[in-house]
Amino acid sequence: MKIGSIRLLLILILGITIFSGCGQDESEEKSIGTSESKEFVIVTSFYPMYIEALNVARDISSVKVINMTKDQTGCLHDYSLTPADLKTLEVADAFVINGAGMEAFMDKVVKGQPNLKIVEASQGIELVKNESDGEDNPHVWLSISNSVLQVRNIEKQLAIIDSENASKYKKNADEYIRKLENQKDKMHKVLDEVKNNDIITFHEAFPYFAKEFKFNIVAIIEREPGSQPTPRELEETINTVKESEIKALFAEPQYSIGAAETIASETGAKIYTLDPAVTGDGSLNSYINIMEQNLKSIEEALK
Repeated sequence: MKIGSIRLLLILILGITIFSGCGQDESEEKSIGTSESKEFVIVTSFYPMYIEALNVARDISSVKVINMTKDQTGCLHDYSLTPADLKTLEVADAFVINGAGMEAFMDKVVKGQPNLKIVEASQGIELVKNESDGEDNPHVWLSISNSVLQVRNIEKQLAIIDSENASKYKKNADEYIRKLENQKDKMHKVLDEVKNNDIITFHEAFPYFAKEFKFNIVAIIEREPGSQPTPRELEETINTVKESEIKALFAEPQYSIGAAETIASETGAKIYTLDPAVTGDGSLNSYINIMEQNLKSIEEALK
């Protein structure tokens, strides 16, 4: 009986050991599986890049796109990184930026995370200079042709970093570019017929848009976004409007139109909206919808 009890005890201990071993293996397998299925996280610098990247990564279950800044932040002129931004970048596998000088904080990003993969959407795009300071103008996405190039840049650079999804990135980029090309053709069909192509814009966001559709920007209401023009600058713009007999001023929905209203009251010009597509509802077609509204606004103003 004593020997039998010892044997039974040994069998029980052996069984527990076997089951414990199986349980450990299963846990390890689950851990490995979780590691392999980890999401590829794309972080974008601001809204236009978010919409472009969102379309390139559309419906890829293993890829997540996060906008670092809030969708209503607007342009990143003089933007300073927040602790929340830095925390967001810590989980990024790729950081999609506009480039061309828009993200002035990149030195801090590279210093803090030297191994972070940077996707520069404006790579290879011919830049234009600001008339006010001679610096490169970074608002390249406002030309639909440039937006197409940016989408292709994002697709190609992501394909290198995340090669497993390369074919999906290309498929999505091709589909989105077809939509962009259709919108561009529609806009050219209407705007190429406009004879009065002199316009006044709110700030220096629209030279690429003007170049695309052959508009002549004769004056800018605010050289620095969000800063009121000086009395002298205001007077110069009022004189320009009167001399050129321009009947339309284009303000932006992201900024106060106080200065535009002053110019309008002094000249009789009307105020219309031209949206730089730096804020929106986060939908895949947000940029295209904004361009459609811009088309209607210009058509109404210059008809």
